[in-house]
Amino acid sequence: MSRRFLFVLGSARLDGNTELLAREAAAQLPGDVEQQWIRLAEHPLPDFVDLRHDSNHVRAPSDTETGLLLDATLAATDIVIASPLYWYSVSGLTKRYLDYWSGWLRTPGLDFKATLAGRTLWGVAAHADREPSVADPLVGTLNNSAAYMGMRFGGVLLGNGSAPGDVRKDTEALARAKTFFAQEAPLARFPHEVAAG
Repeated sequence: MSRRFLFVLGSARLDGNTELLAREAAAQLPGDVEQQWIRLAEHPLPDFVDLRHDSNHVRAPSDTETGLLLDATLAATDIVIASPLYWYSVSGLTKRYLDYWSGWLRTPGLDFKATLAGRTLWGVAAHADREPSVADPLVGTLNNSAAYMGMRFGGVLLGNGSAPGDVRKDTEALARAKTFFAQEAPLARFPHEVAAG
């Protein structure tokens, strides 16, 4: 299967720092790698309803916002969550998209977990703090999601910026963006698995 990147843009701001950094990294991908960009604010998902213990799981039609995101997710070899750091984790738009994974796990005929297993989850995030460790909860959310799904995790490309365009001043982040998607992404593991050795 040739590589197909899905960029899930979770910012409430158009052309924000996170998107600028994601586009900088994406520009380094080979020309034959397909890219699909979906701005969650333009494709709002309804409130997520947890039906784990019900039997009402049906596949969303492709012409709905939910169906569009589901189809794009299933088709991707690489999923890039591009979410600014909002209150030390992913944005609300991004969290809602990830909540939908719970429903897709239980939708008959999808084999959502088996389909995503072995594929790669990446993150891109802009934050306003000079200390990158404030983004640890965001990194943990993405790493643990990938670990649960049996995916690879390429890490999170962090950039500093608050006002529009600020990330362009973060020369270290722009340099990391040049090779971010070229790195080998290991199979994701939960922190307790890593600690156990």
